[in-house]
Amino acid sequence: MKTLTEYLFFNTRERREMVRITDEIAAIVGRSGVREGMVLVSAMHITAGVYVNDWEEGLIADFGEWLEKLAPAGRNYKHHHTGEDNADAHLKRTIMGHQVVLPVTNGKLDLGPWEQVFYAEFDGQRKKRVVVKVMGE
Repeated sequence: MKTLTEYLFFNTRERREMVRITDEIAAIVGRSGVREGMVLVSAMHITAGVYVNDWEEGLIADFGEWLEKLAPAGRNYKHHHTGEDNADAHLKRTIMGHQVVLPVTNGKLDLGPWEQVFYAEFDGQRKKRVVVKVMGE
């Protein structure tokens, strides 16, 4: 079995951002030499996530509004009693998920026609990373 591990680094301008990373993942898959297998894409921070969905600005805005209703910023969360102010970011990450496993077929990332991979930042403006691990034959 072949494997390749690489890291993507992010330092977002905004505290909350959705960043499309499909092309970066596809390039890593290409460098791996794996023809048939899978790629794990996992955020390595507890206030960031990775998800797959449509790359449409209205939908991305809808995710932001929906997440804000489910885990609003500025509430008096118990986590904030520790000196932190990012409990909503932890909750949003849990809702969106922290990793995805994607198929690799014929040496390429094998997504559906509208599927794109996103890095979801919920407590940004500092350096964070995502691990990308390609595995297969």
